[in-house]
Amino acid sequence: MRRSHFPAEVERAIRAAPAHSLPESLEKAIVEGLPDVVVVRLLLADYHLSVLLSPDGELDDAPIQMLGTAAGRVFISRRPMLEPVTLEDGSAACEILAPVLARGERLGVLGVVTTVPEPGRLVDEIDEIAEIAGAALKVAWNHTDRYERVRRRRRLTLAAELQWQLLPGQGCAGSEYSLAGHLEPAYSIGGDNFDWSTEQDHLALTVTNGSGTGIQAALLTSLTVGALRNARRSGGDVAEQASLAGDVVHARYRGEEFTETLVLRIDLADGLVSAVDAGSPRLLRMRGAKVTPIELEHQMPLGMFAETAYEIQHFNIEPGDRLVIVSDGVFSAAAPSGGDYGTLVLEQQIRRTRLQDTSEVPLSIIASLIDYHEGRDLADDAVVLCLDWK
Repeated sequence: MRRSHFPAEVERAIRAAPAHSLPESLEKAIVEGLPDVVVVRLLLADYHLSVLLSPDGELDDAPIQMLGTAAGRVFISRRPMLEPVTLEDGSAACEILAPVLARGERLGVLGVVTTVPEPGRLVDEIDEIAEIAGAALKVAWNHTDRYERVRRRRRLTLAAELQWQLLPGQGCAGSEYSLAGHLEPAYSIGGDNFDWSTEQDHLALTVTNGSGTGIQAALLTSLTVGALRNARRSGGDVAEQASLAGDVVHARYRGEEFTETLVLRIDLADGLVSAVDAGSPRLLRMRGAKVTPIELEHQMPLGMFAETAYEIQHFNIEPGDRLVIVSDGVFSAAAPSGGDYGTLVLEQQIRRTRLQDTSEVPLSIIASLIDYHEGRDLADDAVVLCLDWK
């Protein structure tokens, strides 16, 4: 008979495993602890969040598409489900699929195929084990290259390597909010970036639109984000963060290069937002079905001038509000036929996401942006960040 504390035993097993062998330790623990298990598979999402890939697979193995598959639906919805399967010998079985999450960030999907007569009674345990695996993966990620290799269907540019390693993740969630962001083009992003930090009483957010292209843009953004983090971790408010980062960038580039950055602090108790708008990232709010730009005073980009003093502005968000922040590569993107995306399409596309989960909003807007380019490659880096305030 199964032990009621089985998920805790799985957690102990994968915690004791080397970082690079977590999938094998997870499989072994599940097979030993659950009845009639035929297959255990751990699938990880690629950089585009368009397919799921096995850590054991080679680059030429067929990926599992997010759209039109049971595993994809579980990843998108973040909810477990049962999927009937037929084994090689023709007998019937069932696959229990559960999302692999780490504090709200979607990493992949765990699938457990079993022939047990009542698989539904195992769903809660598999769901809990998938979340345990997600937390363990997030820790193991920095100790091995195995999982990073899985995510790449082709080689990243060096600039993209720097930018992805700079990110805190692609999503997080708390009782007051859920948050998700995405970068495109995923394999060759240059200077755009987003960052966040969750605290007991507030959420800190920044979106950076770096100037230039390639490795130079990535280095400029890395310097900017590092300076912002340094000021934030030293207790500086959003104005002090912007001022310190601006001085650091100016000391290095003497005004020849700069970064356009939006710096936000959101108080968790009442939704009061403190903001410094130092450039081009655009902020829009959807309340109900109405989408409106939040107009802030545009102040000097970080690093354009030395010893720039920044003013803090305030606005409030209410439960049910959705904030969407986009970089200049989204807002000002032009179609071959003319007209920019931010003026003609963006607000309408945000309204269309009204019923979507937070994690799907950046991908939906990016997909709409790519369609707007009428098949041409994106002319500039694109960042989309979505915050749902609960």
